[in-house]
Formats: sequence, structure tokens, C-alpha cells
Amino acid sequence: MPSTGPLPLSGLRILDLTTVIYGPYTTQLLGDFGAEVIKIEAPEGDITRAIGPARSAGMGAVFMGSNRNKRSVVLDLKTEPARDALWRLIDTADAFVHNIRPQKIAGLGFDPDSVLARNPGIVYGALHGYREDGPYGGRPAYDDVIQGQSGIAGSFIPRDGVPMLIPAVIADKTAGVLAAAGILAGMVQRLRTGKGVYVETAMFEGMTAYTLIEHQYGAIFVPPETGPGYPRALTRGRRPHPTADGYICVLAYTDAQWRRFWALIGRPELAEDPRFRTMPDRSRNIDKLYPLASEALVQRSTAEWLDILREAEIPSGPVNRLEDLRGDEHLTATGFFRPFDHPSEGKLEMPGTPYRFDRETLPVRRHQPLLGEHGREILEEAGLSEAEIDTVLNAGGDGAA
Repeated sequence: MPSTGPLPLSGLRILDLTTVIYGPYTTQLLGDFGAEVIKIEAPEGDITRAIGPARSAGMGAVFMGSNRNKRSVVLDLKTEPARDALWRLIDTADAFVHNIRPQKIAGLGFDPDSVLARNPGIVYGALHGYREDGPYGGRPAYDDVIQGQSGIAGSFIPRDGVPMLIPAVIADKTAGVLAAAGILAGMVQRLRTGKGVYVETAMFEGMTAYTLIEHQYGAIFVPPETGPGYPRALTRGRRPHPTADGYICVLAYTDAQWRRFWALIGRPELAEDPRFRTMPDRSRNIDKLYPLASEALVQRSTAEWLDILREAEIPSGPVNRLEDLRGDEHLTATGFFRPFDHPSEGKLEMPGTPYRFDRETLPVRRHQPLLGEHGREILEEAGLSEAEIDTVLNAGGDGAA
């Protein structure tokens, strides 16, 4: 059940100047951990507010996915009153997070040196497409582009002959996890030193490192032992396997698991086949291995194989469509899908997180905010007078709620 006690980041204030998914997912993770996240939006709001089905204007489904546990204030940073208000908020904050290009944030006056000079204890998190000091520094970057540049799309070529994009915004979401980890590390450094720190997370570098964990392969050595590319991941046979009535994913991995698998399909002699006896043998002959497994798996139904493979302790699972996830027995039993009553959007169902602390899940403490919903209260907390608040919110359009 959700935790009712103090959360790991309780008491920390995060200023969130991010948009789309990369940045908002980063700050949602911090909010899930208990931080107070203040989402600072331009008058037009985060672009994802307009993406997907919605019950209210500006509350699109994609926005709803990565903006819980936040409050919203509208600040038109092209105006001096709004910039002054942001400086006041910076005085109260533990972290300042943005995914604005370096030249743009500097033009507004909120570059890392300036912000750290104003608040020497702040963790400044810059979420860039590319490291700012390289030749790509300052370029715009989006998921599709980074999937291409980081080798993800190109890794399909050895298998399928053409590049492909993973049908998810995998670069944005993965970079968000990396950025959250970097900001948390900055928080730990601040606790140890008492000083703020500038933490830059670059999507291109992050996703390239992520791709090369296994795919640098023999090229990690100097001189290279082989070219890059992890053969098991690139073989055509590494796909969901057809069964008699559907598909199944199976990964016998260890020598013992493969011996049990060969026995299950009535081919125990393959356990001693020199092509498949050990993991290095199987890696060298992976294009021959998977077709043999597929020939056997098509002989029974998915449910039969799942029972047989679980009994043999060979990792396996069904191929769920997106609409199947809601009925998964494990997710149901663990309460992964959470009912939530949103004050303006009505009944929602939100996915949970992978985390539990002392066996308690992380709660949804705040609903996804309407644009500027908390503007007045946030600015009051920063010490602005009523007249100053009116000036700021009028400069930002309809930002007071």
C-alpha cells in the first residue's frame, strides 16, 4: 500500500522548467520520491498538454503521464517581472532543472554560473540533447533523432536490413531516468560538501553509452577483438517465438537451463552438441540455436509452454499487447494500476513505480496540475506581495488559479 510517512526527498524543492517527456519524466521521478516539484510553464504551457485524448483543455493524456506530484505556475520569462519572480523562487529552491538549450537559457539570464552565484547551495540540472561543449552543443534533440544517432535505430540493420525506431519514446524516457540519477547524485554531493553543483545530462551521450553496454562488444579492447555488436541481440532468431496459438518469449540462458530445455523438447543430445555446450559456443552459433528452439515451440500452445517452462525454471512469459497489461495477474495482485480521483479530470487509473520503501509503494500526493493552477500560492510562498503577484501573473497571461 502507499506510504503515509516521510518520503526520501520530502522537504526538497525542485524548480521544473522542463517540457515534453525527457524533462517532465525526470522531475516526476523526483516528485514520486517526495520532492516538492514546481512546474514553471510559459503562457502556452507544456506542448504535451495538447497531445492525446483529453477531458479538459490542456490536460492531454501524454501530459498526464509524466506530470503527477507537481504544482504549476505560469511565468512568461520574456518579461522582467516573471524573471524577477523566478529569482525569488530560486532563493527558496534545492534544485533547478530545465531542458532548454544552453544558448536559450543563457539569453534569459538563468545559466548555471548565474543561478549558482545567486544560490550557491542549489543543484543545477541541465538536461541537454548534446553536451554543450561539443560540435552538436545547442542543437535541438528529440527522441526519434537520438534513436538514430545513438545507434539504436541502426542496430536493426544487421537483423532486418533496414533501420527501425523502437515504438516508444525510449530515448526520452531512458534519458529521464539517467537525469534523475544525476540530480540525486548532485543532492548527495551537496549534503556532503554543503555546496551546490552543476549537473549536465546529455541525451545523445547517455543513449550512446546505454546502447554500447553490450553492443561495444569486442570493440571495447584496443586493438579491437571483434567489431561492435552483441551477436545474440542482433540475430534474426531473437524474436518472440510462434506457438500453436500465439507467441511466447523464452530465454534459456545458463548451461543448466539449456540442458533442461533440450530435454523438454525431446532433443537431449543437443546439450552435448559442441555448437551449444557452453555460453561462448552458443554465442558463436546463435543463428543456428534459435531456429531449433522455434521449431519445437510451435508444437504446443502458449499456455502449455508457460506451464512447462515455469515448472522447469526456464525464464518465459507471454507476449502482451498494450491492452493486455491491465489484466496481468501479477500487476493486479501488486496493485500496480492505481485508481485516482482527479479534481478536474475525474476518475483516472495511473501506473505505479518500480519502487517500494520498507514494503510501501510511493504515493500519488498531487494530481497533474491545470496550467498555472497553483500560481498565486507558489508566488505567495516565495514572498511576493499581492501587487507583485498580480503584475507577474498578468505578464504571463492567465496564470493565476
